[in-house]
Amino acid sequence: MRHDHRPYYLKKLSYKFEKWYAQHFLAPQCEYFGRNLVFMKPWGVEIYGGLVSIGDHTTLIATPEKRIRLTSWTANEQFGRVEIGRHCLICPGTRIMAATGVIIGDDCMLAQNVCITDADWHDLYDRSASIGNTQEVHIGKNVWIGDSAMVCKGVHIGENAVIGAGSIVVKDIPANAIAAGNPASVVRYLEVDRPIKSRSQWMADPKKMAEFYDMIERSMREKNSLFGWIRSILFPRKGD
Repeated sequence: MRHDHRPYYLKKLSYKFEKWYAQHFLAPQCEYFGRNLVFMKPWGVEIYGGLVSIGDHTTLIATPEKRIRLTSWTANEQFGRVEIGRHCLICPGTRIMAATGVIIGDDCMLAQNVCITDADWHDLYDRSASIGNTQEVHIGKNVWIGDSAMVCKGVHIGENAVIGAGSIVVKDIPANAIAAGNPASVVRYLEVDRPIKSRSQWMADPKKMAEFYDMIERSMREKNSLFGWIRSILFPRKGD
């Protein structure tokens, strides 16, 4: 589909429904459920375990074929926890699994299919029930993790670091580093004299941002109609 034929009021209604769905079905499952969260397709977000926290102003985007899974493991008095900071972006297909703890700082961006785990989930010798070796994962503020990257147990990633697509991170990555590969290693460092704009800076005035995007939605949909939307579903044609 090239064009969303829904009229403005239907789009606004869908936003409200997504917000209600997240508040009704997802919030009760969280230790902390932040203010002004944005969910796209929240029915594609799965939360397991009680110690999951999602920070204020964070955006989670799921799709039918790429669900977001946040899992904190609880067994034998051992509790895992997942903590996602403020102003983060979690893209489709992301999986975060904690037997001990996965701590993600503010302003982080996780691209599609990112996997973060703090455990092996099976012991090398007892593969029946044990979670194996587990060590907390800490991801600093404003980290960008690329498509299909995997962050493994015990890893610490410093502030502002960038992890390349498809990387397997098995050891610490320092702040301001760009790392890639399997296993991931530092390729180069960010230029220290260039400022880095974070998501929290971009979203510093939520009211102004909401008004700006609302104006865009109105402009894009001013010629849309209910009849045109139904026609595009039942009788799609070239250009739809």
